[in-house]
Amino acid sequence: MKKLLFSFSLALIAHAALAQLNPSSREMDRINWMEFADFVPEHITTVLLPTGTLEPHGVINNGADNTAPTAMAKDIAENLNALIAPTLNYGITGSMAAFPGAFQITEEAYRPFIRDIVKGLAKNGFKNIIILNGHGGGQTKVLQEVAAEVANELGVRTLVLNWWSFASDITFEVFDEDGGHAGLNETAYIQAIDPTLVHKEKYSTDMATAYPASGTWSASPFPSSIGLYKEGQGYPNFDQAQADEYFKKVNSKVSAFIQDIIKKWDMAGL
Repeated sequence: MKKLLFSFSLALIAHAALAQLNPSSREMDRINWMEFADFVPEHITTVLLPTGTLEPHGVINNGADNTAPTAMAKDIAENLNALIAPTLNYGITGSMAAFPGAFQITEEAYRPFIRDIVKGLAKNGFKNIIILNGHGGGQTKVLQEVAAEVANELGVRTLVLNWWSFASDITFEVFDEDGGHAGLNETAYIQAIDPTLVHKEKYSTDMATAYPASGTWSASPFPSSIGLYKEGQGYPNFDQAQADEYFKKVNSKVSAFIQDIIKKWDMAGL
């Protein structure tokens, strides 16, 4: 009997130790404040902040720029021992703001808001603040500037990552061609997350326009909700197997890169 009780006690201790390493959820808005205090910053020092916007994306959802980094964060958080901050769903949309369902937040409103969010993450004990950005354009510049400012001001470490450009080599590896906004790569990534968000029946190649070479032409609003990075390449193909492969390979590259950056920060004593 004593042996049995001893074994049971060891099991409870092991369970408690395991619970210390893994919170009940990686999502900040799903855990209790006391559990948060148990983990941050003693056991968890990294946070992932997905950012995006609402704008047209060909035949995938208007919130693709939110869907992609949110799903990415959920897929890589445990591997990075990170928590996930709530996604900032509204952003600086830019040239597609006139399309139905799009939202445009001015830089004057966005900049101080994202600054307070990043400062709040630092205040709550996170040392590594990783912004997984799902929307480019002027929003990227603002995020990079604000992240650098907060890092220097508060002594934290920040990283801003635009997943689609960072993983452009994966696009060529999987599809053997370039992608585009709402094009082959982004549509595939969303299809891997949730195929019901992809409306193949609405697709036409006429929905796509190649982005202009520098100094050639400019149109506002941009005439198409699918923007190709290279003329003749990047049209969605709706291949589920390739979509699943792309999702896994992109996330693997992003996760490995973040791990490497944190390791180098640590090595430098920053």
